[in-house]
Amino acid sequence: MKDEIVIAEACGGEIRIHAAVTTELAEQARLHYQCMPTSAAALGRTLTVTAVMASDLKNDEEKIVSVINGHGPAGTILAQAMGNGDVRGFIGDPNIYLAREDGHLDVGAAVGTDGTLTVTKDLGLKEPFSGVVRLQTGEIGQDFAYYYTISEQTPSLVGVGVLVEPDGHVSAAGGLIAQLLPGASEEAVEFAENVSRTMKPVSQLVKEGNSAEDIIRMYFPDAVILEKRDVRWHCGCSRERFMRSLALLNNDDLQEMIDDGRGAEIRCQYCGHYYNFDTEDLKLILGSKLRA
Repeated sequence: MKDEIVIAEACGGEIRIHAAVTTELAEQARLHYQCMPTSAAALGRTLTVTAVMASDLKNDEEKIVSVINGHGPAGTILAQAMGNGDVRGFIGDPNIYLAREDGHLDVGAAVGTDGTLTVTKDLGLKEPFSGVVRLQTGEIGQDFAYYYTISEQTPSLVGVGVLVEPDGHVSAAGGLIAQLLPGASEEAVEFAENVSRTMKPVSQLVKEGNSAEDIIRMYFPDAVILEKRDVRWHCGCSRERFMRSLALLNNDDLQEMIDDGRGAEIRCQYCGHYYNFDTEDLKLILGSKLRA
């Protein structure tokens, strides 16, 4: 089943729904960082919710960045999702494996709760919008639900899950966000609350073979599908981008690197790819700055 995000409305337009299947996205992230199961689940959940949030962006180059740091052993988790469906991210420590007594992965213990969730929306305006909330559980879904309520004043159901098999690979991942729109009736509120009480884990639904649309119709039979969007793991880093980053250094620092004779090696924090720049490359960068 391919990864995708489906956007719909239900209850006569009083509830807006986003459902996602992100199995391949979560698995690609796991492979990039060789994540242990709990790290894979924490990163996959964060990537999924951020991708769902970005599915409302109007421009391909607009982006949403989510940063979680609960001062738990997993460290900082960052996810960036673009308006075109490209998603990337990283986790501070990919080697965390914590489980509860019932055998489920203990994402909350890995993430921690002594910290914040920050969501930044870059819509191409002069200043991006940022909202910051305290972490509630470290389980990701509840923390984003709290963010929506506090920072965006939008009561929301956020369900997100990543199923990691005993051999380590991600076999199912997905998410669902259902939001009450302004002026929603009491009937719509009660309907959403009932969905919250009865909904199975999203990763279980995906594992059973349900598509994103199937999941929506399972809980919102009157849903009207508005849009379907692709979502994928894609870094987008390049040698040219890092050359532009080097050009942001002041001239003295560039000259010092040239005189040192060792060049520069830059590693992309998202995908781990290394880019090497020798002294001739640095001279070209410095020369172009001096001529500008």
